[in-house]
Amino acid sequence: MTLLDQALVEEASKKSGLIWVRGPEGPARSLWHVWHDGAACLLGDGPLEQPLEGLELTDGGTATVSVRSKDKGGRLVVWPARVVELAPRTERWETTVGELRGKRLNAPDFQTVADRWARECRVLRLEPAGPPVQQPGSMPDDAQAAVPLPTRATTRRRIPAALPKLLFRRRRQADS
Repeated sequence: MTLLDQALVEEASKKSGLIWVRGPEGPARSLWHVWHDGAACLLGDGPLEQPLEGLELTDGGTATVSVRSKDKGGRLVVWPARVVELAPRTERWETTVGELRGKRLNAPDFQTVADRWARECRVLRLEPAGPPVQQPGSMPDDAQAAVPLPTRATTRRRIPAALPKLLFRRRRQADS
């Protein structure tokens, strides 16, 4: 991988809040991550964390990572990755979890989240394993859009009754 390829993968992955990961088989899944020490680090498979089922991400295995542009929202780079699963409580696991903990939004047990992750979750590093498969100048012609995968996670709730009034009031105050 050239230095330019490495810089593209690293900068795009650092700036994007989500990456799309595809294991050796099956569809890609969007996952939150942290770029740390030259790899996309993520965690999942715990009851309160993002699901990794169906991705077949095994230690020493491979994956394909798609990263979107933060500015435009379209696919910017797709790169091959080598999967490294970190053993709980090792030095590398501790530093990676420290980075992940800082980015984990709304953890119900923020003070003890590392203990829960050690018991219930997998911490993975997706390390670049070659030049990008797709990048500006070498993108496919089709959109490659896919239907979102079913998940147990949901954010759909009824909006509060007062919300339309609050939004309308703000718009009216901004116009005057």
